[in-house]
Amino acid sequence: MDKKYVIAKSFCTPSKLPASDFVINPYVGCTHRCVYCYACFMGRFTGHKEKWGTYLEAKKYISYKLPRNLDEKTILIGSVTDAYNPAEKTYTLMPKILEQLENCPAHIEILTKSKLILRDIDLIKKITDISVGISLSNLIAEDNKIIEPGASTAEERIETLRVLHEAGINTYLFIAPYLPGITDVKKICAAAEGIVDYVCVENLNLRGSYKQPMLDIVKQQHSEVYDLWQDIYIKNHGKRYWLEVENKLHSLSKEIKIPLISYMYHEKIKKS
Repeated sequence: MDKKYVIAKSFCTPSKLPASDFVINPYVGCTHRCVYCYACFMGRFTGHKEKWGTYLEAKKYISYKLPRNLDEKTILIGSVTDAYNPAEKTYTLMPKILEQLENCPAHIEILTKSKLILRDIDLIKKITDISVGISLSNLIAEDNKIIEPGASTAEERIETLRVLHEAGINTYLFIAPYLPGITDVKKICAAAEGIVDYVCVENLNLRGSYKQPMLDIVKQQHSEVYDLWQDIYIKNHGKRYWLEVENKLHSLSKEIKIPLISYMYHEKIKKS
């Protein structure tokens, strides 16, 4: 592939996300090509007219200087791109980034869908306070090939968690997005039992250009839940449904052996 770079003035930028204070996004764009990806809006700010998932530029940082006063702060790597998307095999940006964070006083989190992160396991182990999250919406291979064509398989992601966990790295499973009528939280948690420290669950928001493509996929792949999706995303009756899901998660948290954290409607969650 032809390498494309963009100059980035800031290495670590302030975050509006509820669970992080700062973010590091090594790429503009992402080639995992997840159909439901909310980050497709980034094209409006970067000037890209191409379809989300088809473009990618690596960042060349002017400086790797970190913000001051990072004690008790959290830095998330990968909020609007996956730092370990397939292009990372070629660009190899993450090793240098991880080296800059070795003595960082903040809590570091990496969120990815890729087994490629195992390449850097020795560098990750050098960071004192770090957690690695693997995101996964379901265990159905046929679905994942369609909605997350560039990401590692569900089996590979579960295995990645196992290797990281056995290496002594704090790990968590991010069940996201929760696909109505499709995602089986209990089954996914069972697959991750013993290899994660906790599980987070986040609902699927559908809006803009990726709303109809996801509805079309559900109609084709899971016609039995299409009416449910229409009720949630076309008729806007989602509030009641997500409340029911959250109640089920609360009940499930009492059954399983893994701490379960809900990030439903994360825009309403305040920073701790």
